[in-house]
Amino acid sequence: MAKGCRYGSHRVIDPPGSLPQRAKKINNSTDIYDNEILVDVETLNIDAASFTQLEEEAKGDHEKIASKILEIVAERGKMQNPVTGSGGMFIGRVAKIGSDLRGRVDVKKGDRIASMVSLSLTPLNITRIKSISPEKDQVTVEAKAVLFESGVFAKVPDDIPPTLVLAVLDVAGAPAQTARLVKPGDKVLVLGAGGKSGLLCLHEAKLRAGVTGQVIAFIHSERSREIIEKAGLADTIIKGNAVNALEVLDKVSAATGGELADITINCVNIPGTEMASILPTREGGTVYFFTMATSFTAAALGAEGAGRDINMMIGNGYCKDHHLWTLQIMRTKSEVVG
Repeated sequence: MAKGCRYGSHRVIDPPGSLPQRAKKINNSTDIYDNEILVDVETLNIDAASFTQLEEEAKGDHEKIASKILEIVAERGKMQNPVTGSGGMFIGRVAKIGSDLRGRVDVKKGDRIASMVSLSLTPLNITRIKSISPEKDQVTVEAKAVLFESGVFAKVPDDIPPTLVLAVLDVAGAPAQTARLVKPGDKVLVLGAGGKSGLLCLHEAKLRAGVTGQVIAFIHSERSREIIEKAGLADTIIKGNAVNALEVLDKVSAATGGELADITINCVNIPGTEMASILPTREGGTVYFFTMATSFTAAALGAEGAGRDINMMIGNGYCKDHHLWTLQIMRTKSEVVG
């Protein structure tokens, strides 16, 4: 077959001229172009915000969740939740490499890889859903997916269980960006600190802020407190409701002696937490919205309405070599997301 656009625009059906992530429908045919890779998919890791929405809509019924996933993929040619707009990632084995990529990619047929690009732009064809694991946001499938020439992927190492690799690599951008943002002495607030991305961010924040800094974990369950305390990931742990911005502000203000956070990292997997990130961040500080449940309109207009002059970052899921970074955390501190 001919060579396609390296970014996958040749797969877009509707609307014409858009890129795959923005598209409402893409071609998920398993007949690959010369610069694509076909993968036999084993497991999907659904984005946390997306899985939470699907689970709430289905009231926890696994069959209904599976049915909705199949419906979305049939309609869109990809796994992109129409409510959250987010996807996730997959793990599987290379089935075929396009002729134009042979010798240019460090992978061969049969290698197990994890996609490092979102399912919201990845052509996906599901034959059967075998099982659903809500505690991991994962779905075991018989399926095939296509990676474009621009698609980033990582070989799955032998020393870490594949499902754990999938779980942590889906949020690998969060700790890598945290390491870039946090400086010695910073006060760092992590909202949604008990989840996968939150725990990894705590680890990096504690490492970078050092003994002169303060890492604050904002959680919603005692189970999260136990994990964080056992791993020594935070200086201060606050339990509360991340949707209640004034509650978060009051508690963080008390914990910091009124100084508030230099950097706030939002990893909450439900909507409505924009102001809970903005208000407890000091003037001139930075808010990093990693969660895909964020409304960036609400964040921008909310900061304006509250008269808060802060820097706000969109959570870019990609950093150079971020998969290596996160896998090394798992090797040296497995209890973080074990």
